[in-house]
Amino acid sequence: MLLLILATATTGSIFGQRYFTREGHISFRSETPIQTIEAHNRSVSSVWDKASGRLEFAANIKAFQFENGLMQQHFNENYMESDKYPKATFKGQLSNPSAVNTGKDGQYTATVKGQLNIHGVSRDIQTNASFQVQSGKTSATASFQIALDDYGIDIPTIVRLNISNTVTIKVNIAYQPMAE
Repeated sequence: MLLLILATATTGSIFGQRYFTREGHISFRSETPIQTIEAHNRSVSSVWDKASGRLEFAANIKAFQFENGLMQQHFNENYMESDKYPKATFKGQLSNPSAVNTGKDGQYTATVKGQLNIHGVSRDIQTNASFQVQSGKTSATASFQIALDDYGIDIPTIVRLNISNTVTIKVNIAYQPMAE
């Protein structure tokens, strides 16, 4: 992750236009009539280049926390194979980077497009992100759904009714300006 931050810092073009965090929050939720499963990761790294609109995330899979320890163990060992696929990443772009004015308090919406890599599989995704600028601080939120089948995540027949194939992913990031 340090290399990602350093690479972004050295390739940027405008002073004060890059933001980062190592404490981003990503959650996912699977809902079925039988069971709701939710997990949170509060140590997500992200770099956002405001000038170009480039946006990257990296999440350690083992950092997702569940209420139930056995569920967390099954998630890492059986479904996500965290030792083999330790990270999920997103590399993308705001299609309208000028829509976010970090110099003025307000709520801004931008379209995000890019490649989400989970479980060794990359897929194109697109969603809207909401950026909040308040007192010089910028945060971003987004929500989207993925199908586990699309990422090669197999759910055993015995628990298929407990785990939805479609999960909702929510992103909540508080960015800090990157020192130049």
